[in-house]
Amino acid sequence: MVPVIPSLAAGSGLEIGSSSNEEHVDDNGNSEPGTMNHGNSEPGTGNGERRRYDVVGIGECSIDYVYRLPVLPTSRAPAAKMRISGHMVLAGGQVATTLAACAALGLTASYAGVLGDDENGTRVRQDLKSRGVDTQAAVVRAAPNRYAVILVDESTGERVVLWERDARLNLSREELPADLIRSARVLHLDNVDEEAAIEAARIARDAGVAVTSDIDHVTSRTEQLLDFVTIPIFSEHVPRELTGEADHQRALRALRPRYGGWLGVTLGNRGSMLLEGERLHHAAAFELTAVDTTGAGDVFRGAFIYAWLRGDDPASILRFANAAAAISCTRPGALGGVPTIDEVRALVEPMR
Repeated sequence: MVPVIPSLAAGSGLEIGSSSNEEHVDDNGNSEPGTMNHGNSEPGTGNGERRRYDVVGIGECSIDYVYRLPVLPTSRAPAAKMRISGHMVLAGGQVATTLAACAALGLTASYAGVLGDDENGTRVRQDLKSRGVDTQAAVVRAAPNRYAVILVDESTGERVVLWERDARLNLSREELPADLIRSARVLHLDNVDEEAAIEAARIARDAGVAVTSDIDHVTSRTEQLLDFVTIPIFSEHVPRELTGEADHQRALRALRPRYGGWLGVTLGNRGSMLLEGERLHHAAAFELTAVDTTGAGDVFRGAFIYAWLRGDDPASILRFANAAAAISCTRPGALGGVPTIDEVRALVEPMR
């Protein structure tokens, strides 16, 4: 079964990210020219009605306190105590980073997750806005924004993430922007607020909106969420946890009887894998020198969404998304690592 791509209208004369005559209202209520809508009539809308956003995201945003270290610490000397090589404060979070990647590649994106009302929340919002992500639908709580302490091994770029999220940042299903979800071509979500994510995915599915996911941990409700997801893109360990199969190919095939659409998994420095029907696609990672792997999977998902909406075939989608993820590893931070479309094309095109 091949997932249906919303609003890829043949002969429309519009490309992803191309300008339209509609207006976009920014976070300050100002009207400005938009690049909002592409294609002709779409699933879930009236005849000739256009989607408001290419991608709406619900899930995690964060301020990341990034510490570069000679090696990752252990409980034993000499790695039990060391001097910090460098320190940065950067915006991140998995859904926020995916949306920033979508916007950088030319898609219109809206963040509808939860922000704190502190300085960190303001910083995340401003960073997203500066990158072209609309945050008017974000819920602002009287609570500190989610934050993470990220330890990066400067010799390999590998990292350890320690995070904290105030319970007051939890999003309820009653707070979901149903009309905004229905206005999108794609809803992208994680399972941080699982009940809200399940309801958001249900709203999207019922409106003919495609749903992509970033599921990095398994709970008793993960399978219920996946029932509403068009294209699950799993973190490396998740298929094994869902099926008991250590081999990624066997794990994806074990999921096939329940989930009929595409099934994807990111594999770090081994690339990525996608099961299309019974056909397995694997794309090797690009070999670039890693500075910081934070956000690489999130950027992969943004590039995957872009290439899928563009109508690329599965092998091309994986190659394009792998390239974007690889470039993101060559610079520090999650949002800071988001590449431009020209950078991704420059890495991908020599392979053709």
